[in-house]
Amino acid sequence: MKYIKNKLIQIMSLLVAAALFTTGCNKGFLDVNADPNRVTGDNITPELIFPQAANAVGSRQAGGVFIHHWVGYFSNPGDYAPSKDEITYNFNTSFGDGYFTGGYDVLFDLYQVKVKALAKGDTVLSAASMILAARIWQDLTDVFGDIPYSQAFNNDQYLQPVYDKSTDIYASLQKSLDTAILYMGKTAKSTFATVDDVNSGNKTKWIKFANTLKLRLLIRQSQVSGFSATAEAAKIVANGGVLHTGETVSVNPGYSNDANKQSPFYGNYGLSPTGSDASATFRANAYIVNILKANNDGRLAYFFLNPSGGGSSPAGAIYGLAAPASNPIGTALSKPGSGLAGSAAQRQWIFTSFESMFLEAEAIARGWLPGTAQTAYQNAVTESFLWLGVPNAAAAATAYYTTATSAMWANAGTTAASQAKFISYQKYISNTGVNPLESWCDIRRLNMLTDMSYISADPSKISSVLPSRLLYPQSEYTTNSANVNALGVINQFSSKLFWQP
Repeated sequence: MKYIKNKLIQIMSLLVAAALFTTGCNKGFLDVNADPNRVTGDNITPELIFPQAANAVGSRQAGGVFIHHWVGYFSNPGDYAPSKDEITYNFNTSFGDGYFTGGYDVLFDLYQVKVKALAKGDTVLSAASMILAARIWQDLTDVFGDIPYSQAFNNDQYLQPVYDKSTDIYASLQKSLDTAILYMGKTAKSTFATVDDVNSGNKTKWIKFANTLKLRLLIRQSQVSGFSATAEAAKIVANGGVLHTGETVSVNPGYSNDANKQSPFYGNYGLSPTGSDASATFRANAYIVNILKANNDGRLAYFFLNPSGGGSSPAGAIYGLAAPASNPIGTALSKPGSGLAGSAAQRQWIFTSFESMFLEAEAIARGWLPGTAQTAYQNAVTESFLWLGVPNAAAAATAYYTTATSAMWANAGTTAASQAKFISYQKYISNTGVNPLESWCDIRRLNMLTDMSYISADPSKISSVLPSRLLYPQSEYTTNSANVNALGVINQFSSKLFWQP
């Protein structure tokens, strides 16, 4: 498969380059003395692979521009032409190629960490890689549906791995996370805290992260007929619960304001090391700006800056608007604010504390976890204000959820279904610029956005609802054709994921 071959080529290139570099020092091919400077598969250790793999997981959370556009967070300004296949939803098999292969590149590295760490008896480092991998596996499944999973990376046996059913992948991820939690409970190697650029060796936080991912798997299946979360929810409670206040999972291998060293989100959408605009095309979407303004939301200025060309408040573009009508130019629109793009050295989020708390609030509303749904919901909102750095966050959050009509618990309804929609809508607002994939999933799962003006304004769009999925990439039809074609004809709207109603 292309994504496996690419990664293997990268590793082989590294080995060949290292071999050529050290050739001048060789004493002869019969020399039995090992060269400690020679790069081999044996000395590419899991401790060397893990930091860059963790950074790559964070980098994926700083991407997904098309999803930011689709769900109403960002848009192109009027002085840049939008992608026609994106704004019409009329895309082909090449559209998702990078998202698919990039995910497998990261998963390959995490797989290598797991295998190599277990071979050394390092269950804790292996567990960390398994937990991060579970995040990426679910993301890919939530975008493409059935994907290569059980045979992926077993290159000696399966050069063309089969596509596993997404239901089976979900079930397997629950078991994998259970195993990771068990592994994480073992004694860590002395090097773990240094290697762990994510949680600095905090095993309790890793376990909470695993529990949060387990809960996200459950929440995604909330609309599946006959689904029961009872057994898995009990495990989450027994193993210490999910991420809470101040427990955002993030990575920082040493970001700085230098070329190719900036924190990923800031480097993509903030300023370059020389102080120029890192992205001239990533501007606020009028949809979310209008929601924030209508609710007098204290987070507005932390999500979005005022336009650099002048203006007393953030301004957004209408997604999909094109000639003869047009959006304002980039300088008249807002870039990401300090809550999102604060500095070149900021930690890159992998899973935020507030998203975890919103998931918990929905689970409580559904009766899956103990607690009071209103309290859990309000705590999640407060955590969003704290996470963004809003001054006097607790008071500002209280003012928001006691005065904004859409945020008042009194308007959440009395049924689990109505409260779940209410909570997911507020999670959608809190995830502005942070995790658009979660919002796309919630839109597909609960359809909680009653105002549909986030849909592209392009008159040639082929649908008035968002796609259910991406198409399998052309690289799969080229290198793994038998297995991908066995799935039949895939349509981006009618071929729904198993958890969609």
